[in-house]
Amino acid sequence: MGTGERRELVIGIDPARNWHLALAWAADEAHRRGLELRLVVAVPPSHDRHHGDDNPGRKAMLQTGVEALREGADWARARHPQLQPTTDLLDGFPAAVMGGLSARARMVVLGSRHLSRTAEYFSAGSLVVPVTAQARCPVVVVGDAEHITQEPTYLVVGIDGSESSKAALTLAFEEADLRGAALRAVSVWQPPVVMFQDEEVAVQAQRRMLCETTAGWSAKYPDVHLTHEVPTGHPVEELAGASEHALAVVLGRRGRGGYTGMRLGSVVHGLLHRAHCPVITVPLV
Repeated sequence: MGTGERRELVIGIDPARNWHLALAWAADEAHRRGLELRLVVAVPPSHDRHHGDDNPGRKAMLQTGVEALREGADWARARHPQLQPTTDLLDGFPAAVMGGLSARARMVVLGSRHLSRTAEYFSAGSLVVPVTAQARCPVVVVGDAEHITQEPTYLVVGIDGSESSKAALTLAFEEADLRGAALRAVSVWQPPVVMFQDEEVAVQAQRRMLCETTAGWSAKYPDVHLTHEVPTGHPVEELAGASEHALAVVLGRRGRGGYTGMRLGSVVHGLLHRAHCPVITVPLV
């Protein structure tokens, strides 16, 4: 099933955290694309095998989940009255549950606490790294709000010539067109430790790759103003700077994760912690 055939946008709700920013993004996107909005709370299994759901701690978690889903659905409907959100309280570890739901979703949306990399790895409640690494659909991590007051509004897409970055470009054009926003295609040239060619020649080759990758897209989306940028430096630093006032930054994701599903490309992983706007990662599916 291609992502174009999927009609559901799934957002993971963490009742213990403020979920309003991520839900606002999800509700707006579902409204823009005419998708069904599904709110999910996943409750881990009880460590007490003898009492299960009768365990007081788990009963409290289940009740909190029910209340968060009810409040979230009401909040989304108030924001977009046309939406009819569905809600699910599911058993299982949140990362595994959200990863499984991504197989049939158009998008998965998560909030972010902007944890350090070490804290992200060892936080039991963290979803960002494992879900982003393994999801079968685009994952949107909303740690900061969209910069809608910037004129003109714009999105940033990172391009490195890979097939995954071409998938990111497809989604980036869709998003820019839906929002009436400009699109900045950025391909960062990172100087190698040892140079075997002239720097100007290398940068020109990078620019040529960027132009070839984006060729033809402006004809398909004539209302999207596209710019090409080839800055020199570290990809995470340059992309974070380019997207500082953006609606979102869009990146391709290679592979499906590695051991325990935690292996991410260094640029994707770095931007999940550095970008001051929503980060959208797009896998090859």
